[in-house]
Amino acid sequence: MLKRASAALLVSLLCAAFLAAQTQPQMPTPGPELKKLDYFAGNWKSDGDMKPSPFGPGGKFSATEQNEWMTGGFFLLSHADESTPMGSGKGLAIFGYDTNDKVYTYQAYNSMGQAEHSKGTLTGDTWTWTNEEKMQGKLMRGRYTVKTLSPTAYTFKFEMAPESGEWTTVMEGKATKTK
Repeated sequence: MLKRASAALLVSLLCAAFLAAQTQPQMPTPGPELKKLDYFAGNWKSDGDMKPSPFGPGGKFSATEQNEWMTGGFFLLSHADESTPMGSGKGLAIFGYDTNDKVYTYQAYNSMGQAEHSKGTLTGDTWTWTNEEKMQGKLMRGRYTVKTLSPTAYTFKFEMAPESGEWTTVMEGKATKTK
């Protein structure tokens, strides 16, 4: 009887160990969509023109970005230094991918107190990021378009529009990858 109970206990323990081994979650790995963001990894320099807008006066601007993957490869972190007609500033941004909504994500914050939350798509060689925000109590739409020219260069344009109005270019320029 004791041998039978010991054998049953041993079989139960082996079954439990087998089931536990089968149900252990595996470490998640980044999907192929995230590899497309690898284009932006590295150091970039941007130059362009700002049009007079609710964001400030028009004029030339320049920026540098240092973009690197966060450990795990799910988020691309961007640190920026910029010089605009309103002065110098710093920014922090995080690129990712939302597997539920099937869109790229972009969260950005800067030293002027601005926060941006955008969703993006990639069609061919063109990235399009869109967002909505309230300005002075009115809904404004934003659209940031990046057209890749080569592995080391792209053009960009930022446009804004009132809730049901036409798009107006706020800024445009070119970025090049640096060493």
